[in-house]
Amino acid sequence: MRFAVVTVTALFALVSFTRIEPPARAADPDPAALEFFEKKIRPVLVEHCAACHSVAAEKNKKLKGGLFVDSREGMLKGGDSGPAVVPGKPADSLLLKTMKYDGDVQMPPKGKLPAAALKDFEKWIAMGAPTPRDNAPIGSKKQIGLSIEEGRKFWAYKLPVRPLVPNVQNPKWEARNEIDAFVLAALDAKGLKPAPEADRATLARRLYYDLTGLPPPPEEADAFVNDKAPGAYEKLVDKLLASPEFGVRWGRHWLDIARFAESVTLRGFVYPHAWRYRDYVIDSFNADVPFDRFIKEQLAGDLLPAATLDDRKRQLVATTFLQLGNTNLEEQDKKALRMDVVDEQLDVITKGFLAQTVTCARCHDHKFDPIPTKDYYALAGILRNVKAMEHANVSKWVEVPLPADPATESALKKHEAALASLQAQIAAAKKAAGTTAAGALAVKDVPGIVVDDTRAKKVGAWASSTFNKTFIGAGYIHDSDGGKGQKTLTFQPDAVPPGKFEVRLAYSPGTNRAAKVVVHVFSADGEAEVSVDMTKPPAIDGRFVSLGEYRFEKGGQAYVMISNEGTKGHVTADAVVFLSLDRKEQGDEPARAEPDTVKALEVELKKLQATGPKREMAMSVAEEKVIEDTNVHVRGSVHNLGDVAPRGVLTVARYGAPLTIPKNQSGRAELAEWIASRDNPLTARVAANRVWYWLLGAGLVRTVDNFGTTGETPSNPELLDYLASVFQAPADPATGGMGWSVKKLVRYIVLSRTYRQSVTVTADPENRLFGRANRRRLEAEEIRDTVLAVNGQLDLTRGGPTFPDSLAADYGYKANSARRSVYLPQFRNALPEMLEVFDAADPSVTTGKRNTGTVAPQALFMMNHPFVLEHSKRAAARLLGEKHADDTARITRAYRLTLGREPTLGERAVAERFLKGKPDADGWTAVFHALFASAEFRYVN
Repeated sequence: MRFAVVTVTALFALVSFTRIEPPARAADPDPAALEFFEKKIRPVLVEHCAACHSVAAEKNKKLKGGLFVDSREGMLKGGDSGPAVVPGKPADSLLLKTMKYDGDVQMPPKGKLPAAALKDFEKWIAMGAPTPRDNAPIGSKKQIGLSIEEGRKFWAYKLPVRPLVPNVQNPKWEARNEIDAFVLAALDAKGLKPAPEADRATLARRLYYDLTGLPPPPEEADAFVNDKAPGAYEKLVDKLLASPEFGVRWGRHWLDIARFAESVTLRGFVYPHAWRYRDYVIDSFNADVPFDRFIKEQLAGDLLPAATLDDRKRQLVATTFLQLGNTNLEEQDKKALRMDVVDEQLDVITKGFLAQTVTCARCHDHKFDPIPTKDYYALAGILRNVKAMEHANVSKWVEVPLPADPATESALKKHEAALASLQAQIAAAKKAAGTTAAGALAVKDVPGIVVDDTRAKKVGAWASSTFNKTFIGAGYIHDSDGGKGQKTLTFQPDAVPPGKFEVRLAYSPGTNRAAKVVVHVFSADGEAEVSVDMTKPPAIDGRFVSLGEYRFEKGGQAYVMISNEGTKGHVTADAVVFLSLDRKEQGDEPARAEPDTVKALEVELKKLQATGPKREMAMSVAEEKVIEDTNVHVRGSVHNLGDVAPRGVLTVARYGAPLTIPKNQSGRAELAEWIASRDNPLTARVAANRVWYWLLGAGLVRTVDNFGTTGETPSNPELLDYLASVFQAPADPATGGMGWSVKKLVRYIVLSRTYRQSVTVTADPENRLFGRANRRRLEAEEIRDTVLAVNGQLDLTRGGPTFPDSLAADYGYKANSARRSVYLPQFRNALPEMLEVFDAADPSVTTGKRNTGTVAPQALFMMNHPFVLEHSKRAAARLLGEKHADDTARITRAYRLTLGREPTLGERAVAERFLKGKPDADGWTAVFHALFASAEFRYVN
């Protein structure tokens, strides 16, 4: 393939040069950056720094080092040691250095901040250290944003009212529906004219990509172009809306918002059942599930009545929406973990459905919007009553069984009974063999000479713990998974009588433990080295592992040393026991079952598990057993509780009857009803704006995830309210009500003349009034799927899991599939390179609007990556396998497949000259490679 790489640069002349650029954008402050500051930076500065480095500290004569961190200017100016923050340069910022304890000055003095907080500060400084423009003191208690009363006057918090359709006329641009009247009125008010309608070939390509995410097959595009019958356009729209590929394309839009992923960053743990949610979303868009129902199912599907077994299954799967966050499962403060999960759920709910940055109010009243902290905890209190985690040393998400038909249920119960019987036999055998243990065991009750961890000689900092409840004495110790190579433990008894002993090590096992811990045993026979896997339970009594049998002499060396050098994971130690073999022979040890018995039973269990029927499982949630309101957490700390915040919703957006939550229920169903209610001023607007953005390339509100005061105002507020009103109105052709039907809204928009305009230059460079079509770059999935479609390799199989059941971690996973990109495993540590390069959504955050950066790696990827080279070769093979009259016809076919148009005379001439004297396969491979690498391939007009 080197030939294709070398020649592709010379072949760029195959595609006529057309300047392609995304719509211009306003240079406004980034609301996401300010939100990051409010959520991650301000609370830390207030809690850990302001007491000694603020205007208030100066007034109280407690100012230290002349440094003020309660304003951006104070941090830029710095104190006695110089500037504290250098925007864009974390490595040069003294504030970060002192927080990392990297030097003589270490702040905060009470203890180093968690690693996650340090990473947040590093990211914030790299972003340019953004803070609000008003520069109010960072620790100020004064609410900077709107009051509730003022908020009710802000456009987003008023209930939408269907406005009158403007009476406008333009003989050269006949309106096809009410959308065009609103757009034309806005253009007329600015003295602007709309663009003419695009040609049919352009419209076909636009419609196919917007509705299915795939290019139109040349034959189907030709059929539309040549169809002169009235209603040909409407016929094509309806065909694409009915296609199963519609759900694939539009499901991907929603998966961006739902932060869909199939693993967590932490250790790459894989979600084995998340694929069911992906399929639920795709199927919901294809079935045109009303959007209000779609909301309720995702928030409270497990609580809704179900008419059929299939309905019950899909509703349980829908609640996976609440479980997809990138959670730190290893967080040992389980109260904090619980609230972190709630905060993440609240973020995706309020951004996704309401376009509100509610989680900025976790630590203080929202600085910009009418959202007091009390409202945050009113909402958080609802979600805090939802069980999403099974807590352990490493916590785990909740999984629930899916219901089955009676015959399947009977077979499953029979199989589960057989499994339970075998597991009971194994437990009994292990107990007889002394391989299980539970609870604390006093040192005096352990046979032999015992050296507990409290008597071990320690080098380096070792932490005491009782988190795992099985231990000897008062607890066990661990190395905190840090200071590798700098920590040792020496277990040395006061005296060991001469003779032969078995030496045993007691440790605390776990999945986050080190798998290769080197233990040195010093005896009369010299030094022996033993490797211990602490991820596995100890084989003896569930407490000990044998280090071997050793001979000891009077006055000779007798000790055990453990090192954490070269380990990955926590190194733990509980006790070392020297057990006389003579005493064992005297029968002090209990009789043990034969190990082979346990092994045989475990083999039988494994076989039964592999061959028997499998109960379908889903990620879901459950109601907590104890239902209660939560307290306001002062400064966001779970350990600093304030007043109780009764469960409820956003005060500023609450209309109609007050929300009533039963005392014995979480309130999740009521929250879902409120969000999906026509009395909610935000939901229908947000949804209509998203659909408009996905079709027109820019929202009527351009900040699609932020309808607050730091977001943009609608460029055509009357049109937005009109769309929201008809979208949520009961379905009625006479009134235009759509009954929350997404397909009806999509159809309504794409039938408008506004949607059908051509891409051209107008006096509105940012196209805020939509007087022309926006040229848009294809999304990452569309680019990949198009490459596969061009070479005829695209696999349109729908649904199901797409990675092996046995996969436990996502690190280094490489997908090798020709299926549509939405079905590639969405692993947070192993996103397909092509999707990353072309700005696929970050699966850890709600993404209503993807980045569309144009950077060098994108061009380099298309020129050099093996994926593109291989599929250029396959596209050439497809072309050469078809019957065409000559190379001229083949050139035309190549252009039609890749760019959706015929080559110009100049392009055809260049291609013909290039192909003369070239081997068929190599020459045509280079042609397709050049077309794939062209800018035009990645854009649609």
